[in-house]
Amino acid sequence: MTLTFLLNGESVALRDVTPTTTLLDWLRETRGLTGTKEGCNEGDCGACTVIVSDETGARPLNACILLLPQLAGRAVRTVEGISGPKGELHPVQEAMIAHHGSQCGFCTPGFITSMACAHLNGERDHDRVLAGNLCRCTGYAPILRAARAAETAPIPAWMTEDRDVIWPEIPS
Repeated sequence: MTLTFLLNGESVALRDVTPTTTLLDWLRETRGLTGTKEGCNEGDCGACTVIVSDETGARPLNACILLLPQLAGRAVRTVEGISGPKGELHPVQEAMIAHHGSQCGFCTPGFITSMACAHLNGERDHDRVLAGNLCRCTGYAPILRAARAAETAPIPAWMTEDRDVIWPEIPS
């Protein structure tokens, strides 16, 4: 059986996938996408957050507890897929830089993906959106300032391309 999904805008087809392989392990060990971090490996810290999209919309999910077969027909964006195809920064990345939202940087990829998903969905309750992401360094204030600063920025075109590829009948 072949498992097909989009990863950062590119089609992936995997054969003979071990059904218990987590997305986190596959991203880091097979694809070399090490921006998605392993923190607690239990779905509690948010360091491994990725964006998973399907016909119902986009959601931030924990890659450490997401099994590869669950991705069939869906689209996944890791932190490496948040920036544009020519290296353009996403508005939440620009805001994190401008508002000094990162210190040690370990949790930053998870915050970026959660914030980018919220931005895509037009969500502005940042306390709720970021509740699943833990940071031990910043005290959250600069991260929340960054999230608020990016609220009104336009959604980058590359962030909506996944649904246009997999579900072309869904209007933009």
